[in-house]
Amino acid sequence: MSTNAFTKTGNTVVFTAAVTAPTPVQALSTTLGGNQYRIINSGLVTVFLGYGTASGDAANSATVVTTTGPAYPILAGTDEILTFVPNAYFTGITSSSTAAVYITPGDGL
Repeated sequence: MSTNAFTKTGNTVVFTAAVTAPTPVQALSTTLGGNQYRIINSGLVTVFLGYGTASGDAANSATVVTTTGPAYPILAGTDEILTFVPNAYFTGITSSSTAAVYITPGDGL
């Protein structure tokens, strides 16, 4: 048995991050209070992830960070499990090119 288990608790959502952030998507969990997400940046560039409890919050926090900013950087080609608010909205922006980002709500390491 693996020590790195992740149990999916909702459908995977995807968006393509670009130099202009796309409309935010919501990652809905089927469990009460589910707030962990497996986030995969399948692209070749860093994605600055915007997130929030509402679509507008996610859109406003998706900014390319140069010195300080609200976005969460997801490095190219990485697979992260992160904790955010339950049923969060997500979008992302890049400084160049595009990257597909997959987000799956769940529970685990």
